[in-house]
Amino acid sequence: MDLPCHRWMAMVILPLLLLVPLTAAQMWPSCGESGDYKSNSTYEANLKLLSTTLPKKAASSTNLFATDTVGNVPNVIFALALCRGDSNTSACEGCLVTAFQDGQEHCANYKDAAVYYDSNPCMLRFSNKNFLSTTVNDHILIIVSIESLMMNISTRADSFRVLLFTLLNNTAQAAANSLRRFTTSRLDVNSFPTLYCLMQCTPDLTADDCTACLQPYFQYTVKYMDGKKGGRLLGTRCTMRYEIFPFFQGDPMLRIINLVSEVPAINNTIPRITVNPPPQSQSQPQSPVAAPPPPEAQAATQELHGRNSRQRPLWIIAVAAPLLSIFLCVICFVVWMRRRRKGTEILHDQAAMNRPEEDALVWRLEEKSSEFTLFDLSEVLRATHNFSKENLLGQGGFGPVYKGQLPNGTEIAVKRLASHSGQGFTEFKNEVELIAKLQHSNLVKLMGCCIKGEEKLLVYEYLPNKSLDFFIFDVNQTTLVDWNKRCVIIEGIAQGLLYLHKHSRLRIIHRDLKASNILLDQDMNPKISDFGLAKIFSTNDSQGSTKKVVGTYGYMAPEYASEGIYSIKSDVFSFGVLLLEILSGKRNSGFHQHEDFLNLLGYSWHLWEGGRCLELLEASIVEEIHAAEASRYINIALMCVQERADDRPTMSTVVAMLNSENVSLPGPKHPAYFNLRVSKEDESGSVPYSNNADTICSNNDLTITEEPDGR
Repeated sequence: MDLPCHRWMAMVILPLLLLVPLTAAQMWPSCGESGDYKSNSTYEANLKLLSTTLPKKAASSTNLFATDTVGNVPNVIFALALCRGDSNTSACEGCLVTAFQDGQEHCANYKDAAVYYDSNPCMLRFSNKNFLSTTVNDHILIIVSIESLMMNISTRADSFRVLLFTLLNNTAQAAANSLRRFTTSRLDVNSFPTLYCLMQCTPDLTADDCTACLQPYFQYTVKYMDGKKGGRLLGTRCTMRYEIFPFFQGDPMLRIINLVSEVPAINNTIPRITVNPPPQSQSQPQSPVAAPPPPEAQAATQELHGRNSRQRPLWIIAVAAPLLSIFLCVICFVVWMRRRRKGTEILHDQAAMNRPEEDALVWRLEEKSSEFTLFDLSEVLRATHNFSKENLLGQGGFGPVYKGQLPNGTEIAVKRLASHSGQGFTEFKNEVELIAKLQHSNLVKLMGCCIKGEEKLLVYEYLPNKSLDFFIFDVNQTTLVDWNKRCVIIEGIAQGLLYLHKHSRLRIIHRDLKASNILLDQDMNPKISDFGLAKIFSTNDSQGSTKKVVGTYGYMAPEYASEGIYSIKSDVFSFGVLLLEILSGKRNSGFHQHEDFLNLLGYSWHLWEGGRCLELLEASIVEEIHAAEASRYINIALMCVQERADDRPTMSTVVAMLNSENVSLPGPKHPAYFNLRVSKEDESGSVPYSNNADTICSNNDLTITEEPDGR
């Protein structure tokens, strides 16, 4: 959709990649804009104190809600914690403890942050501003299912809107009338999917305040969720969610059955919710009782019961006996099959554990002609001091990484694959041989591996300068990476990706390019690491697809995040995000430092359109840059994060643009937005964003011809 863009951008919906209830905790951070705090500061100490007291305080409350204030100005912190009404004490406390950890990790050094969760749901906000004294609902996130209901007939779509707003209206009234400000509901109507809904306000709001908080959500539902299978609106004062599957604990508190025999068409107005006086005798609203059947139906039912009451026991026994026998036979067969399968798996696992010695012998015979070394487990244990805590470098997605030293003095980094990584011996061996064949100065070097029993170890060269995120996102370290070093890092990453996409023996898509996967050697040269999610392409393939989307949100290309389609252009998108992060010193995830922007892509595009792109640059490098060169890098980054994969350049073109200062660049099209929060203006009904850039940082009229090896 094309929306005007000047002072602020529109929110764009964060797609739900799962259309069923999530089994793993999904977390959505929202980082504020009221300044940063330094590590080991008084503000950080106050935040740690809050993290030990507020979760217990909220979990022990009857409403699973608590607020607190710690410290004095300028290090005062105001905090609010709320667990969903269908949660329990232990789950509530555990969720809030995790929320403090995730808030400080994903909004590192931000004084203002909010964190929302999906499973074991809770919400946390802390800030140096006294938001507790107001009822303002901010840090709003809109999350919408990417899948629409199949309703091609407009009248049927209108009917669904009526049903949805009936459900939302009744649920909002019930939530506002409840002392806990929490209600779950269900609506059943023939020929339409069953709808489930949940609404909650913070219990310290009055009924009128709760109503006022929920009211704008009706507008957002019309604007962003029309015809969708589900969606949710998350805010620090109230939340709303609806789905076509049950997602809350227990039975619905409000049930609406057979509301109308024929659903009327919806008009263009948005129904307003009203607040009834709170009930005097109870805190929860009574569920509506379904209307009794008409007299004709009652008479027919009584006649049927009277006529067959004597014959019923005979035919019930005659039918039930053989059915019960069949059912018991099926149960016995299923149990037998499961035990047999489990026994087979145990035998297979035992055989696999006894097999490494034989396979290792074959591997050693291959070692002389291959490009890796097979280490003995005892060697690795001695090098890492038995995987001691002192040698632990960090925790990756596939297991911990330890520092070690071989007898000849060579330092190594050992990745210890977790037992649940899902890799068998054959897959592990193939991956090792693949990585070993990748030889490039900008790729981390695999020195060898080790397999013994259930232990699967990867041995890499040790790089002393940690990963890129340690330097560009830490306010105390960012000055160590000046403009020239950042240029070297950017060009090195581009060369490494170009090698993977075009010049290696196999075309490889990394699929998880991000700052934490860029390691730095002693001279601050970048090396791409972590190929656990990499995919191999033949030279004839242009793209692939998967049902299991893996990677890191914020770096995923939109076609991969929503449809599972990946290609070399997916890596190009990740490179563009990473390039913007290197230039700005800010993370894409959870970013909204200026006005109403929540992600770095939207903010960069806003500055580019306004001809102010140099404002994006990290403060410590502003005085070192050459304006034309910096503008060129931002132009390239925005070209890489364009919404359509076909519009993005290949890495061959990117490298050419980085190294050719005399060639003018085409202006980028608007990027893909994942996370933009609601602005104050959006509550009034206007929808901003424009695809027309009247003023940009550099007016270029020459183009670079794309190579035919793109997506």
